[in-house]
Amino acid sequence: MPRTGSALFSGFRVLGLYSNHVPHALRYHQKHREFYVVTSVGKSFHTFNVSRLGIVSVSNSLPDDITCLVADRMLVFAASGTTVCAFARNKEVVMRYHGHKQEVRLLLPLGDHLVSADSGGDVIVWDVQGGDIYLRLNFDPGTFDVSAMMHPSTYLNKVLLGSRQGALQLWNIRTSKLLFTFPGWSAAVTVLQQSPAVDVVGVGTATGRIIIHNIRLDETLMSFTQDWGPISTLAFRTDGPPIMASGSPQGHIALWDLARQQLVAQQRHAHRTAVAAATFLHGEPLLVTNGADNAIKVWIFDQEGGGARLLRCRQGHSAPPTTIRHHGNNGKNILSAGQDGSLQSFSTVHERFNKNMGHGSISKKKEKKKKKGLAYEELRLPAITALATAVARQSDWDGVVALHRGRLAASTWNYHRCTMGAHHLKPPGVRKNAVATAVDITSCGNFAVIGSSCGRVDVYNLQSGLHRGCYGDGEKAHSGVVRGVATDTLNQLTVSCGSDWLLKFWRFKTRKQEVVLKLSAAPASLRLHRDSGMVAIAMDDFTLAVVDIETRRVVRKFAGHHGNITDMTFSPDGRWLVTTAMDCTIRTWDLPSGSLVDCFLVAMAPVGVSMSPTGDFLATAHVDSLGVYLWTNRSLCGPVGLRPLPADYQPEEETLPSAAAALMEQEVTSEEPDDAFRSAEQLGAELVTLSLMPESRWKSLLHLDAIKRRNRPLAPPAAPPTVPFFLPTLPGLTPQFTLPSTTKEDSQSKLLPWGSLAQRSEFAVALESALESGSFDGPLRLLKDCGPAGVSVELTCLTSEGGGANNLLLAFIQMIDSMLASGRDFDLAHAYLALFLKLHLRTLSQDAVAMETLLRLSSRLESGWAELQASFNQSLCLLSYTKSALL
Repeated sequence: MPRTGSALFSGFRVLGLYSNHVPHALRYHQKHREFYVVTSVGKSFHTFNVSRLGIVSVSNSLPDDITCLVADRMLVFAASGTTVCAFARNKEVVMRYHGHKQEVRLLLPLGDHLVSADSGGDVIVWDVQGGDIYLRLNFDPGTFDVSAMMHPSTYLNKVLLGSRQGALQLWNIRTSKLLFTFPGWSAAVTVLQQSPAVDVVGVGTATGRIIIHNIRLDETLMSFTQDWGPISTLAFRTDGPPIMASGSPQGHIALWDLARQQLVAQQRHAHRTAVAAATFLHGEPLLVTNGADNAIKVWIFDQEGGGARLLRCRQGHSAPPTTIRHHGNNGKNILSAGQDGSLQSFSTVHERFNKNMGHGSISKKKEKKKKKGLAYEELRLPAITALATAVARQSDWDGVVALHRGRLAASTWNYHRCTMGAHHLKPPGVRKNAVATAVDITSCGNFAVIGSSCGRVDVYNLQSGLHRGCYGDGEKAHSGVVRGVATDTLNQLTVSCGSDWLLKFWRFKTRKQEVVLKLSAAPASLRLHRDSGMVAIAMDDFTLAVVDIETRRVVRKFAGHHGNITDMTFSPDGRWLVTTAMDCTIRTWDLPSGSLVDCFLVAMAPVGVSMSPTGDFLATAHVDSLGVYLWTNRSLCGPVGLRPLPADYQPEEETLPSAAAALMEQEVTSEEPDDAFRSAEQLGAELVTLSLMPESRWKSLLHLDAIKRRNRPLAPPAAPPTVPFFLPTLPGLTPQFTLPSTTKEDSQSKLLPWGSLAQRSEFAVALESALESGSFDGPLRLLKDCGPAGVSVELTCLTSEGGGANNLLLAFIQMIDSMLASGRDFDLAHAYLALFLKLHLRTLSQDAVAMETLLRLSSRLESGWAELQASFNQSLCLLSYTKSALL
């Protein structure tokens, strides 16, 4: 059976995924007395508790992305394509509703029924329990395209439908009758929301107008106009103040006072994208919002004037991450830089340890007055293209250096304070069109080495932010773009590579060039493993080269990728090199053997990879994905058979892990795959093989008497009083205890008959049968299962005095002889033979046949030890020469 997928890595979970453009659903659990918010993250949804925004559960994945999400008291309904699924316990699909021909975009739970509307104009009312279609309504999208649905409070079996044409219709789903048609306000209806007052409905339109309408009297009570475009969501407070919140596509939230009919506050940039949904908790001054910027936020209204402040949030990248690196030596934190310009730290332990360092800013304190006229987005730094981290001095000064797209100056960040640092590292006297391209921080955490597109490699002091010099003559280290820089562990050597096809080695302190190595192609990136001194270089021709910084030579070359190599990382021991490329493959190269040992495909091209310093997880970032994906290293959980893969190996696709933490323990099946590695029982007939049994099973066989004397109890054990569990009593008014009656078994003698002592053990029977067949595997297996005391008893019982026979002594000697001849279980053979001679040497000396057999066994022992002694002496001589010779 050929290998499928990855033999080395298995999907574990994804970090940093919280929400997308689908509006959230809010639930209240009666038993827990707690609110829960349900958000979609693609093909599955997450459930968070509002009190702490901790993840509670993750649903099973659906075939397609979720387009709509609602919840009632018991179930969560999710629309995926043309199918509507009902989830129980926030995880399992218990019912599927099939009947739509086009994509479902609206859902509305209504008691024992569920109302769904698709993009083709079909509105279906489902029986939730049975899954049958209760009612089907067909609308012409050209005249009435359903865009919003709502159930008015106290209106039994009534549903209010809004359309893109602006009209509203009130339907009775039980009688299938149109009760009333509202002409609308000449604008498409985007939102319908029930207000705390009966008969009053909030209507949001595509023109930004909000209408508070009484549907019973068909009378508009008030209207508001939002200047930020269409209304994306509406919410009403129910804890007292008559406040309405409205969301906009720009991410702003407006707060309206319904009593004074005016705008009282606004929350600008609440989300970076459109506000997907906003919901007030019933009876509490809390507002829950989510958006496509991958954020869930809870706002509390405790400010003067009716304003809100952010109480808690869960936020990931709003644009796909491009660079990921593990921070620290424990492998629990991953630094991630995304296209949204933010720098975040994700914890692999718990989400409460996540950190958001925010966006870098161009303006400084001295320039704030000059730049007051700039827009909010103009002050932000561009997206981070590369970063380097160090933990040695991060508590004293900034320990993270980041490069930005299109900028020469590098920014520093402080991990402990979760803020941008005080320095901008920029070389003096460089033309404006130069860009910083590569960065590394020394292991001591004092210096940063930065390469630029103009060929410079500069050194900066991180404590002061001052420029400390540059490499090369004429302030240029390379004649082209610097593609990678790295420093060794002891700050003795600096390695740089550029588009001029050169790999250069520099002295760190003197900044003098030592060795220049010509590469076979232009390098694209560089990665150094400091412990082993190996430098991995990704080329533009999709090949890899590994250089030893001690010998300054290329020691390995790898080819196999069919696209640009985007990132690479070493395993902690330096044995593996993991690379990712735009051909959607993740490959693992074994450096000692120089071969490809693992390769698998993913659905989206990986752009970043980082292996934990502890080797337990591999983190990857992918194109068009907002999360950071973790893969478990299977070699830490059990034996993994890795074999070199052929050049024409076709990898299988691995499913990206979901947010649900996978179990580390996998089910053990009786059938092993055909490609699983099986160790041979004997590597060679001329070699000896040990038994791999623990030393306590054979090393103490000659010292059992001393062990028994040492473990002898100080006092003999005292028998406890024999008291029955239920004390027997005599019948009568007064309870009287009586002695238990003696049974026939108790009155019998406890002396064993002579026949029972004459019975042979299972080992003696197996040894006697092995003497006839010539195969001693059966009795040897029985001896291995016995402990030291059991082995001693079995060997003692081989003589006639112990119930055995003289032929069993000869059979045991032949068993030891066969073990020495095969070379297997070498340690057990000598231990068993030593105990056997200690017990029966006097008896064997009186038997001529046994003594002749022992003499033949003695000659085999001497020849075997002579061969081993010669091998030992040869190995010791070679080792002594290697240690003392001047090579």
